[in-house]
Amino acid sequence: MNRPGRHTQLATSDVPRVAEIRSQFPALERIYNNFPVAYFDGPGGTQVPRVVVEVMAEYLYRHNANTHWAYPTSEETDLAIETAREACADFLNASPREIAFGANMTTLTFHLARALAGSFEQGDEIVVTELDHHANVAPWERIASERGLSVRSVKMVPETGQLDWKVFEQSVTKQTKLVAVGAASNALGTINDLRRATALARSVGALVFVDAVHYVPHALVDVRKMDCDFLGMSAYKFYGPHIGVLFGKQRLLESIDFPKLLPAPDDPPENVETGTQNQEGMVGAGAAIDFLAGLISGASRRAQLEVVYEELHRRGAKLALRLWEGLSDVDGISLYGAPPTAPRTPTISFTVAGVKSTEVVRQLAQRGLFLSHGDFYAATVVDRLNLGPEGLVRAGCACYTTAEEIERLIEGLAEISKA
Repeated sequence: MNRPGRHTQLATSDVPRVAEIRSQFPALERIYNNFPVAYFDGPGGTQVPRVVVEVMAEYLYRHNANTHWAYPTSEETDLAIETAREACADFLNASPREIAFGANMTTLTFHLARALAGSFEQGDEIVVTELDHHANVAPWERIASERGLSVRSVKMVPETGQLDWKVFEQSVTKQTKLVAVGAASNALGTINDLRRATALARSVGALVFVDAVHYVPHALVDVRKMDCDFLGMSAYKFYGPHIGVLFGKQRLLESIDFPKLLPAPDDPPENVETGTQNQEGMVGAGAAIDFLAGLISGASRRAQLEVVYEELHRRGAKLALRLWEGLSDVDGISLYGAPPTAPRTPTISFTVAGVKSTEVVRQLAQRGLFLSHGDFYAATVVDRLNLGPEGLVRAGCACYTTAEEIERLIEGLAEISKA
C-alpha cells in the first residue's frame, strides 16, 4: 500500500480523516448488544486493516515456500522477506541487515539476553526499571541469576507514573553492562526520556536495550538519533499480525554468539532467527508499515511515515486530553500516570471506586466499549500503585478512535460510577 506520489511537500492535512481510515478496518463494522463496537484495547493489540490481511493471504495463496532454494516460489519468498525487512528498516531508520524477526518481543528479548550472557562476568550489573513491561525485566533477571550478575531496578514515582531520575543516575555505575528501559509504559502511557537514559549508559560504556512495543504505534522511532544498541517491537501493536521485531546494530549482531544450528546462516540478521520463521507474519509486518505510510503519497516511505505520525500524534493527544478531562469530572474515578501535558501516549489508565476492574470492563462491554484490565504484564507498576490483583482499567486510542467513542466511554463510566 506504499503509494509513491507526485508531492514534493507533504502536509499533515493530506492524512485522511478518521472516517476514511476506519473504512479500512472490517472489525469496526461489528455490532455487540446493539452497539457499534469501540475498540479501546489497542495497547494490548490493535485491529488489522483489510490490506494487511490481503497481503498475507496473497503470500500464502501464491508464493508460500521455504527459503533459499532455486525455484520460483522460494525465490519469491526470499524477496517477500527482504521487502518486509526493508519496510521495518524504514520504520526505524535502520538497515535491513539490522532487522530480525521472532515469535514476539518477549521471546526475542529472552533470546538476545541468553546470547549476551556469555559476554558478561560475575559482578557485572544490569539496570532495569519498575515502569517496564516484565518482558524487559525477566529476561535480564534470568541471565543475572545464571551468571552471578546484579540487577538494579530504577524506581517509579507512583504519584506521577514517571521514573525517578535521581535513582536512575545512582543505579548506573562502572559495573553496569546493559541498561534496559522502555520507551513508553504500556500500563500508564508514560514516555521516558530515552536520550537521558542512553547518555547515562554511554557514560560507563554500557549497552542499551529499548522496549518500544507501546511506543511505536504512537511515535516514529529513529534508532540513529536514539543511539540504542537494540530495540524490540511487536507488529500487532501497530495494525499488523502477531510477530516480534528486533533491531540490533549490525556490528553487534555480527559479533554476538547467538544459539543456532550449525548449518544455519552465520550473518545477520538470519543468525538471530532460529528455525523456519513465521513468513506470512513477516510479510504482514511490512504490510502494516506500508498501510501507515500509504495513508498519504510521497517521495519515500520514511517521509510519508514522518508526516502521518505527526498528524496521528496530534489526533491521539487531542482524544487523550478529552478523555482525561472527562474522567476527571466523574466522581469515584481515579486516574493514574502523568497528565496529558507531560510526554505520554494516548493511553489512559484508571480505577472506579467500589467496582472491580474486571467488572468495569464487563459492564462497558455491554455498551459496546471494549477495554482491557489487570496489570498488562507491568505487574510492578500495579504493585507500586497498591492496587492489588484487580489492577487497572486501560483505555487506548488508535488511528481509528473517534471523538464520539470517547464521549460514549465517558458517559458509560459515569453511569457505572453512579451505580
